[in-house]
Amino acid sequence: MSNSRKAVPLSKDEIIKMRTVCKMAARVLNHTGKFVKPGITTNELDLIADDFTKSIGGTSACIGYGGYPKATCISVNEVVCHGLPSEYKVKEGDILNIDVTVKKDGFFGDTSKTIMVGKVSDVAADLVDAAYKAMMIGIEAVTPTGYTGDIGFETNKFVTRRGYTTIKEIGGHGIGRVFHADPFVPAFGKRGKGEKIIPWTCFTVEPMVNEGVDEFVEFDIPGSSIKYYKTADMKLSAQFEHTLLITDVGYEILTVE
Repeated sequence: MSNSRKAVPLSKDEIIKMRTVCKMAARVLNHTGKFVKPGITTNELDLIADDFTKSIGGTSACIGYGGYPKATCISVNEVVCHGLPSEYKVKEGDILNIDVTVKKDGFFGDTSKTIMVGKVSDVAADLVDAAYKAMMIGIEAVTPTGYTGDIGFETNKFVTRRGYTTIKEIGGHGIGRVFHADPFVPAFGKRGKGEKIIPWTCFTVEPMVNEGVDEFVEFDIPGSSIKYYKTADMKLSAQFEHTLLITDVGYEILTVE
């Protein structure tokens, strides 16, 4: 999902709105995750997320975005991202990423996590662990004087040392007044390269980590310009995502309760 616009620093009032909407997104994600169990459909999880979003005074930014018809993206097993909720029944051993974006007062908060369903394989558990740590290592590389390549370099170094691969063409993005903005935040790169990080802006860090190759296959979503993606070798993929506020001395993770 992309609709790139130049990042512009936020005012104090706008930062307050970002903190509010991001906390709401975290609440929606955590609430929805509690219902993940064998037998529930991804459509049911989507409805739970949408209902809870409305109950706390927000709206889903996904519904209608590029014609996307659902409130969340739910990506199961080999689906890399933008998985469309359906009548698929969650099974023991699945891993599924739930990605939510909440809109409130004209601002957007975006977050996701990969959930393990019951007892999963050792490979699945290790992949999910690696994906979470990859996100945190990427976040720790953020500085107000740095570049997006610093984030990607540390992320990719960690992931490859764990024996996995990162998706190169899809990554994090600026967010705030719009759903998607500059900069593109990759899960690979070189230190000191990429886009300059601008204090008092927000972006997401969301590495997608594959069990096997880093190639993917693109699929259409009927009636939408949004695509979803599966790993080319049909092996597992996992992802976590936080929205950050870049300050003049570091960063603040906004998508936490």
